This record gives sequence, structure tokens and C-alpha cells, in this order.
Amino acid sequence: MADINLFSRLNNLLKGFISLFIADVEKNHPEIAYENAIQSLTERFIKLQRASAAIIARREDINGRVAKYSKELAAVTQQLEAALQTQQDDLAVVLLQKKNALEAALQEASGEATQAHTEAESAKSSLMSVKAEIGKLKAEKDHMLAKMQSAQARLRINQQLDGLSVDAEVQALDRVREHIKTTIAQANLSTELRESDLDVRLAKLSQDSGSITARAQLEQMKAQRAAAAAQPTKQM
Repeated sequence: MADINLFSRLNNLLKGFISLFIADVEKNHPEIAYENAIQSLTERFIKLQRASAAIIARREDINGRVAKYSKELAAVTQQLEAALQTQQDDLAVVLLQKKNALEAALQEASGEATQAHTEAESAKSSLMSVKAEIGKLKAEKDHMLAKMQSAQARLRINQQLDGLSVDAEVQALDRVREHIKTTIAQANLSTELRESDLDVRLAKLSQDSGSITARAQLEQMKAQRAAAAAQPTKQM
């Protein structure tokens, strides 16, 4: 008993793994799932066709019996009328019994014919429904697979665009940009430090002082020259 239970559990586990595997395959290849569904409906349609053919054949057989009983009843009714008119009572009794039997058979066959007609119409309706479902599923398959392919194409494009930001060339260019910015910052910093250095400021002050002294000397020389030029004019 334990072995049977273990075998049953292992069998269920194996079925579970197979179901998961098939589910994953169908996710990655949805056309397989659609084809399986279409194939299943097609097989169902074929079975319904066979069953419907048997139902319709039965209906035709019953209709044939109804027609036969109706024809025989009409003939017996005519014979019975003739027997009554010729006062052949013994023959009329036999024909009357036959007429009653035919009427009962015809009534029963007519009831079966009505039922067979209903069953045949139901079978044809089921056939048309399954056929329409197959056509609908095929159209859905083409539509959904086209949407799937479009989505996959967009996904590949997005992945490629996302990948551009991590390309080695782009990373290298970013490093060059950062190096250039750093170099410029270092140069600016050196200039600022040099301009704020005390020796530099003193040298600049000395240079400015020399320029001021030289300008003062120039003004003094110009004043002396002007004074010298003015003395002869006063003597005259």
C-alpha cells in the first residue's frame, strides 16, 4: 500500500514538473498554445460532425418511416372504405385493425421525428458554434502574435537604447570630460593661490610704487622744463 502511495505521489510530482515545463514553453512560444487550442477544437468539431451525422441519419430514417406509415395508412383507409361500400364486413374488420395499428405507429414515429428534428438542429447549432470558435481563435492567434512580435521589437530597441549609456566608449568619454574639468579647476586654483601669495602681492606693490615714483619724476621734469622756458620771456 505504501509503495502504491509513493508511486502515485511520484507520478503526480512528475505530472506537475511536466505541466510547469509546458507552461514555460507556451509562455515563450505562444503560437504553440494557440495551435494546441485550435487542434483541440478541431478534434472536437470532427467528433461533433460524426455525432451529428448519426443524428441526422436517424432523423432521415424516422422521416422515412413516417412517410411509409402515412402512405400505407392512406392505402388501408381507401381499402377500408371500399370494403364498407361493398359490405365486406370480415375484410373491413381486418382492414380496420390494420388501420388502427398504422395510426398508432404513425403517431409514435411522428413523435420520434419531432424529437429527431430538434436533436439534429441542436447538433448543427453546436457544429456552427465550434466552427465559429475555431475561426475566431485563428484570427486571435494572428492578431496576438503580431502584437507580441511588435512588443518584442520595441523591447529589443529599448534594451539597445538603455545599453548605450553603459558602453565602454561612452564611459571613456565621460572620464575624459571629467579629467578636462579637473584640469581646468586645478589651473584656476593655481592662479588664485599665486595671486593671493604674499611675495606676489609685495612684488606687485613694488611695481606699482616704482610706477608712481616714475610718474612723479616725470611731472617734476615737465614742471622744470616749463619753468625754464618761461624765464627768457620774463627778462625781455
